[in-house]
Amino acid sequence: MEQTEVMKPETLDDLIKVLHKMFESDNINVEEVQNIMEAYDSNPQEWMEFAKFDQFRYTRNLVDEGNGKFNLMILCWGEGHGSSIHDHTDSHCFMKLLQGQLKETLFEWPDKKTCNMVQKSQRILQTNQCAYINDSFGLHRVENASHTECSASLHLYSPPFKTCQTFDQRTGHKNTMFNYTGGLSRFRPFK
Repeated sequence: MEQTEVMKPETLDDLIKVLHKMFESDNINVEEVQNIMEAYDSNPQEWMEFAKFDQFRYTRNLVDEGNGKFNLMILCWGEGHGSSIHDHTDSHCFMKLLQGQLKETLFEWPDKKTCNMVQKSQRILQTNQCAYINDSFGLHRVENASHTECSASLHLYSPPFKTCQTFDQRTGHKNTMFNYTGGLSRFRPFK
């Protein structure tokens, strides 16, 4: 796939503008999107206005709706907070760490006969590292393993998703979860 030449985004606004340009086409170059997200150096002064932390659970805060082609969100992870094991309902998921550390655990899809959840791998993401997953890779769980520091991550989902499946690690049983961001959404115009 042809790559578009893009400059390193100096600010979060620059990153958003570049992403809008990249997603004008219906063909997504995963490597190019991941590279541009990695190229952005996290600056809390730029993204903190979107960050809403909660004492009891991680939060999903909408940054940009991506003209219907993607959603860009900042997820805020308090000490010890984590997601369920989940899929991405046929969406691309790019995750860039903005602050702290996050542990990502990958799982195989549950075995249809035994419903066992098999762990594939585990890694620790550091600030400014970027990860990618889609349903062909399997499922994952993301968690802030620290009990003293909060973490924040920038997530791009394309196409935007409304639901996902969560999985019980012990039984493989799945539930449908709905993606509600309205209460936590903050919009701002480009500068």
